[in-house]
Amino acid sequence: MTISFESALGIHEKALGFRAQRAEVLANNMTNADTPNYKARDLDFASVLAAQSAKSQRVPAGLSTTNSRHIAAEGLAMGGADLAYRTPFQPSLDQNTVDLQVEQASYAENAVQFQASFTFLNSKFKGLVSALRGD
Repeated sequence: MTISFESALGIHEKALGFRAQRAEVLANNMTNADTPNYKARDLDFASVLAAQSAKSQRVPAGLSTTNSRHIAAEGLAMGGADLAYRTPFQPSLDQNTVDLQVEQASYAENAVQFQASFTFLNSKFKGLVSALRGD
């Protein structure tokens, strides 16, 4: 009998990857806080989770290609579709939509959620190892 990491870990592996990707987006926002005309971006965890859950529950649909040089349509779920612009609380003169306090709070919240997901995955792996050892 084989162990499927996909079924053992569920959506938590993808959630950890999403949290890391969101940390990059939020850090990029904070870096560009003084850049004129920069528009703050963010990722919506609920929409990504819903898309991943629906993707794992339905049968994957294949695309038929008519040419071997066509680009594959796999792996586009976390591309630019879920990356949205953040709405500012106050307009700025230089059209920058980054509010540094909001970005720092979002980054800190994301870091705590990343650590919680990592701790949960760590306990899952410890459970799998103890099951394999027969402890």
